[in-house]
Amino acid sequence: MASPMTVDNPDYRDSGLRFPDEFVLGSATAAYQIEGAVDEDGRGASIWDTFSHTPGAVQNGDTGDVADDHYHRLESDLDLIASLGLDAYRFSIAWPRIQPTGRGPANPAGLAFYKRLVDGLLQRGVTPVATLYHWDLPQALEDEGGWRNRQTAYAFADYARIVGGALGDRVAVWTTLNEPWCSAFLGHGSGEHAPGWQDNAEALTAAHHLNLAHGLGVSALREVISATAQISVTHNLHVIRGDAESVRRIEAVGNRIFTGPMLHGAYPADLLADTLPLTDWSFVKPGDLELIHQPIDVLGINYYNTTLVGPAAGAASRASAFPGTDDIPRLDQPGPFTEMDWNIEPSGLLQLLAATHAEFPDLPLMITESGAAFDDVATVDDHGVSRVHDADRVDYLRRHFTAAHRALQAGIDLRGYFVWSLMDNFEWAYGYSKRFGIVRVDYETQERTLKDSALWYRELIAERRIP
Repeated sequence: MASPMTVDNPDYRDSGLRFPDEFVLGSATAAYQIEGAVDEDGRGASIWDTFSHTPGAVQNGDTGDVADDHYHRLESDLDLIASLGLDAYRFSIAWPRIQPTGRGPANPAGLAFYKRLVDGLLQRGVTPVATLYHWDLPQALEDEGGWRNRQTAYAFADYARIVGGALGDRVAVWTTLNEPWCSAFLGHGSGEHAPGWQDNAEALTAAHHLNLAHGLGVSALREVISATAQISVTHNLHVIRGDAESVRRIEAVGNRIFTGPMLHGAYPADLLADTLPLTDWSFVKPGDLELIHQPIDVLGINYYNTTLVGPAAGAASRASAFPGTDDIPRLDQPGPFTEMDWNIEPSGLLQLLAATHAEFPDLPLMITESGAAFDDVATVDDHGVSRVHDADRVDYLRRHFTAAHRALQAGIDLRGYFVWSLMDNFEWAYGYSKRFGIVRVDYETQERTLKDSALWYRELIAERRIP
C-alpha cells in the first residue's frame, strides 16, 4: 500500500489514508430515479411523473416510468449492494407509493416493498438509511397547492408517522428531507424541477413549509421509531466564494434559510430584510419556529462543486433559484469540470465541513451525497466481459475522500461518506443524459456493470484505506 502524502498536498490526491472502522462507507439512490413501476401496486402519481411527461421539461423527453427497474429487480440489486461491501445504503421512500394521494391509510403493497428492501439489506449486513422525501410529492397534494400550502407539512408528518411505525425498529437513520433548497427553489423559483413554478414569493413560501414539514416530521418520527434510531436532514449547502456581500446574500437564501430555523430556531435577520421586496413572510405563523427547531442526531451534507460570485450589478428582478440575487454575477472558475459543467474542487468540501462544524460544533456530520457525472464508455475486454474504465470518476472520488480524511484529521466530527450514486439513473431534468453511477446501467437491457470506480470503492471499503 502506498504511503500517505502530506496533508497539505494541494491536489488532494493522497493515497494510503486509513478511515476508522466506525466511519460509514456507503452509497445512495433516490426512489423516482431508480424504481420505475410508477403505476403498479397502488402507487399514485407524483409531481415528477407529471413534470417528466410535460413536453420540454426533461431532456430528450425522458421519464422515470422505468428508470432502473429497481422495483422489479430488488433482490439482484440487493446482491449487487452486498457485493460492494457497503457499510450502509441510503435510499428514499416514494411518498405516493405509501399514500397514493398523500393522505389516508397506507398502501399495503407500498409498505411491503420497503419492508423487503430493509429486511434484505439487514440480511446482507448492510445498514439501512432511509430518506422520507426526495422530491416526489404526491400529485394530489400538489393539486391542493403542494409546498405552497402549509397543510402539506402536516400531511408529511402523518406520512412520516406511518412509515416510521412500519420500519422504525429496523432503520438505523431517518432523514426527513433531501435538499429542501432544490424542492423550494428549483421547483418554485427557476422552475427547472417539478412542479415547475417560477415565482420568488411562492418559492420562499415553499421553503418555509418544507422547514415546517421537517420539524413536524421529526416529532412524528420520535413517537414511533426505535429509541436507538437517529434522525437527520440533508442539505446541499452551497460553497460560495468571491465578493463578500454577494456571498452573504446568496448564502442567506441558499443555506441559512434552512439551517437558521432548523438548527438555530430563527430565520436570519438579513435574510428577512433582503427578501422583503419579495414577500412579507406572513406565511410564518406564531409557534412555527418552535415546531421547526427540533433536535436532530446528525446533519447530512451533499457536496458537488463551488460557486464564484462578483459584486452585484443592477437590480434583481426575475424569478430564480436564489430569490432576490439574480443581480449577482456568477463568474467562471478554472476546471476540470464534470459532465454537469460543475467544477471539481475537493477543497470546497473541506471548507464546507469545517465551516459547518464551526457553526454547529456539537452536531455530527455525514456526507450523504458526493459524486460526479462523466461520459462513461462501456467496452468489452478480450474475455468478453463488459468494462467501464471511468478514470475521471476514480480520481474525483480519491480527491474527495482525501478531503473527508483531512476533515477527520482536523477534528471535525464526520461520521461517513455516501457516494452518489450507486447506479446510473434518471437525472431529473437531464433525463438519462448524465451518468453519476459507480455501476453502469444499460437502459435497454437493464444490465448492471461495475465500473472501475465501483471496484476502486470496493477495495477502499475492504481495506478502510484509500487505494
